[in-house]
Amino acid sequence: MSRLAVPKTYKLAIGGAFPRSESGRTYEIRDASGAFLANAAKASRKDARDAVVAARGAVKGWSGATAYNRGQVLYRIAELLEGRRAQFADELVAVEGLAERRAAAVVDAAIDRWVWFAGWADKVAQVLGNGNPVAGPYFNLSVPEPTGVVAVVAPQTGEGHSLTGLIGAVAAPLVTGNTVVVVASEAAPLSAITLAEVLATSDVPPGVVNVLTGAPAEIAPWLATHADVNALDLVGAGALDWVGLQVDAAETLKRVLAPEDGDGAPLPTLERISAFVETKTVWHTKGLL
Repeated sequence: MSRLAVPKTYKLAIGGAFPRSESGRTYEIRDASGAFLANAAKASRKDARDAVVAARGAVKGWSGATAYNRGQVLYRIAELLEGRRAQFADELVAVEGLAERRAAAVVDAAIDRWVWFAGWADKVAQVLGNGNPVAGPYFNLSVPEPTGVVAVVAPQTGEGHSLTGLIGAVAAPLVTGNTVVVVASEAAPLSAITLAEVLATSDVPPGVVNVLTGAPAEIAPWLATHADVNALDLVGAGALDWVGLQVDAAETLKRVLAPEDGDGAPLPTLERISAFVETKTVWHTKGLL
């Protein structure tokens, strides 16, 4: 006996919940042949603001966790990604038209990339921090600290980039304690929402990662001008007016990682991680006062 299919409507991921867009808007996701596959929420300015509020509320808890604890939480996500390996591969086959073997290889590479970033959580302070030589009866230490809320425009095109590019863009700021608002690939958002579903069943606190689907050209300007966003990752925004977004971001002194910094290829691990840290230097006297 045949049965009707139940097409999925993919929601946003904000603050640990999966709401529809407050505007009620959706758009159609098409498969590689152009046939209807699913509906996705089309995020609005209000959704972007809600995501920033959720991310800001999660900064204290996530950045206050020990580096070792963050690493363990991120490793656990890799375990959950492995459990959903077949689903991610099926979505890449359906939306991006990859061959099954190629899709499986892309998923494996994405999971390996997540593990790689997780491993840096308790090591990055030793690499980016240092004790500084100074003259006088005192010493100082420089340590990396998270920037805060990072808005990310995920890579929009490329074979498997909706997953591999997304993983690198999201994992890097998480390593040092930042929280994230990510605008998923407009044409291929399934990987981003499935990742959000994985995060919702992990130990990542609500609000640490927030996923918006829809038109990056509409959403990104609101994030670039939002005063409570501390940094902007535009490596995946090459098709947008990213120079204009940089100008907008400058009004609130945001850190910006621009498309030209990525040059179409994945950034080296430390360069991507260090793009969203601040360096704090502490001075202390030697000996007795």
